[in-house]
Amino acid sequence: MDNVLEESTNASDISCRKSHHPEHVKKDLTNRLNRIEGQIRGIKGMVDKDVYCDDIITQLSATQSALNSVAKVLLQGHLKGCVVDRLAEGDNEVLDELLVTIQKLMKK
Repeated sequence: MDNVLEESTNASDISCRKSHHPEHVKKDLTNRLNRIEGQIRGIKGMVDKDVYCDDIITQLSATQSALNSVAKVLLQGHLKGCVVDRLAEGDNEVLDELLVTIQKLMKK
């Protein structure tokens, strides 16, 4: 029961925090995500048209790679910005948060 409350509290804390990416990084991330969105629509169309499974899997792999690239850009910014700032403020909890984040990325 305590874990549920803890997770709920953490979720609300997370929703209140903001990142501060420079405009050129936001634009890059948005462009990458728009391309990924197009890839997903293309894959859906391939499924609807009964395209050969291997071809769909190839496109899924390319899309996953693109998502991983977005995650790398975000992680780099998080490390150089948010994590450094919070450590400078004496907030060492950010290290535990970072470890959880990296574990989530490594599951993929």
